[in-house]
Amino acid sequence: MVQKDQTAPVAIWGMRFDLRNPSGLGTTERYQAALDMAQWADEHGFAVIVVSEHHGSPDGYNPSALMLSAAIAARTRSTAISVSVVPAPLYDPLKLAEDIAVLDHLAAGRASVVLGNGYVPAEFAMFGKDKRQRGRLLDRAIETCFQAWTGEPFEHEGRTVVVTPRPVTDPRRLLMVGGNSRPAADRAVRHGLRFMPSGQVGWDHFRAARAEAGLRDPGELYSGGTGFLHVATDVDEAWTVVGPAAMHESGSYGGWAREAGQDTGWVQYASIEEVRATGQYRVLTPEELVAEGDGFVSLHPLMGGLPVEEAWRSLRLIETEVMPRL
Repeated sequence: MVQKDQTAPVAIWGMRFDLRNPSGLGTTERYQAALDMAQWADEHGFAVIVVSEHHGSPDGYNPSALMLSAAIAARTRSTAISVSVVPAPLYDPLKLAEDIAVLDHLAAGRASVVLGNGYVPAEFAMFGKDKRQRGRLLDRAIETCFQAWTGEPFEHEGRTVVVTPRPVTDPRRLLMVGGNSRPAADRAVRHGLRFMPSGQVGWDHFRAARAEAGLRDPGELYSGGTGFLHVATDVDEAWTVVGPAAMHESGSYGGWAREAGQDTGWVQYASIEEVRATGQYRVLTPEELVAEGDGFVSLHPLMGGLPVEEAWRSLRLIETEVMPRL
């Protein structure tokens, strides 16, 4: 047993799930594994678990982040849960307000929900929504949540409605705005919400928008490091499994970006060697991870359809060979 050095740096751990499953096999096993891994993360002091969603994806990308987050909330006790990102324009705003409030109670105030305006054209077509109206629809969703969570009747599309239960968390702590554009940053400031950018450019927009509104500077962007990290005793052998999953993930995100006419930096790699050389996806030995010291360590154990058993191998190495020394 490795003894923990009390003077050693302390790592901050995070975990993420999107449940991509390109093979289409063992979907139930993968969802159950995500819950088991979330419980494991909670038991080992993880700071946050992030849950994402997309719709109509051929690889089974999780389409219901709020539902999966509710299941994770039931299996955990201390770890924060970040639902990131919910494409609010695709939702009925009243139902969205109800579901977020229920999640807030199930998580006992540990959850936060990032609302974005979405970007994949096929998803808007799937739900019969006009992508050109996504900004207006996101504003409407935020405003409806604020009204709904007063617990009082209010007028909605010509009807008097009431939403219960009210969330336990202050709405301006429960909700965040996601995005990377100046309009997204302006929206966060206008609604008095926190902002989660997808990069430094978005954060610069947020700082500028707050300055123009006479608000306190939020400071520098805290980047927790969202890249992929896998731990293995034999790095080259692990890459034979990690490589195809990484190529699938990056290529899929890149395809959505091209469909939306956006440059997000996601590309379709031609080979495992190429994706490995970028440093975006990393496979380290336990000793190499320990040598990096403290900081935020982000795990995405089931990334791109990684086999459940391979994901658990990495987590067990982290548990036995890394955590005692960080």
